[in-house]
Amino acid sequence: MLDLDAEVLGDYYREVIGWAGQLVPADARIVDLGAGTGTGTIALARQLPGATLTAVDVDEEMQAGLRERVAAAGFADRVRTVRADLDGDWPPLGPADLVWASASMHHLADPARTLGQVREVLRPGGVFMITELDGFPRFLTDPAGSALEERCQAELARLRLEAGLHMGLDWGARLKDAGFEPAGERRFAIELPGPLSPQARRYAQVTLERTRDRIAEHLSAADVTALDAVLADLPSRDDLVVRATRDVWIGRR
Repeated sequence: MLDLDAEVLGDYYREVIGWAGQLVPADARIVDLGAGTGTGTIALARQLPGATLTAVDVDEEMQAGLRERVAAAGFADRVRTVRADLDGDWPPLGPADLVWASASMHHLADPARTLGQVREVLRPGGVFMITELDGFPRFLTDPAGSALEERCQAELARLRLEAGLHMGLDWGARLKDAGFEPAGERRFAIELPGPLSPQARRYAQVTLERTRDRIAEHLSAADVTALDAVLADLPSRDDLVVRATRDVWIGRR
C-alpha cells in the first residue's frame, strides 16, 4: 500500500521532495524517520545526488527490503539503515541538515519528546519536514458509496483515537512549542479524476480491502455487505476517483 501510495500520488511526492531539496545544501546529510519501504529515502537520494542518507525504522523486514531497493537504484554507497525504536533512546544520527518524517509522527507515543530528539539531531539551521495524512484516501463518487466511505472513515478515525495515534495534530504549533522556527506549511488537496490507471485501481482495491479487514467487526451487517459488493464490482467500475489530503510542516532549528 505504501508503494502504491507513492506511485499513484507521484505528482504530490515529486513536489514535496523538490521542496525539501530546496531547503538544504547539495551535500546534505538527511535522516528519514520511520523510513518504511524507503520511498522517501530513495526519492531524496535521487533529488539530491550529493546527499548522504540514514533510513531509520524499527522493522527489520522493511529495512531488508529497503536495502534491496536502495541497491537496485544505485544508491547503496549513500544510504545506510539504522534499526531503532523511535519511542526509545536513539542511536547517534546527526548532525543532520534535514530530518524527514513522512506519515510516521502520528505513530509515536510522545510527540514532544520526539521533537526534542529531532532538534538534537539537527545541526543549527537544519530543518525538520513533517508530512502527514488525515486518513485513507477515498474513491467512490456515487451517493451510496460516498456515504459508506464516510461511515468507514469515521470508524477508522475512532479506532485510531482509541489506539492513541496522534492524527489531526497541529504540527506547526508543536514545532514552535519545541523551539523550532516555522519555515513553511501547506495542505495538499489531491484529486485524480477517472478513468483511473491500473495502478490507481489497484490502490483503490488494496485500500478498501484493508479498510474492510480493519473495521468489519465494527460495522453493521448491512455496511459489510455493501462494502463486499463494492469490492466485487471495483474491477468493472469506471466512476472511481482518488481523493486524498496531505499536510506538510517545516521547522528550522
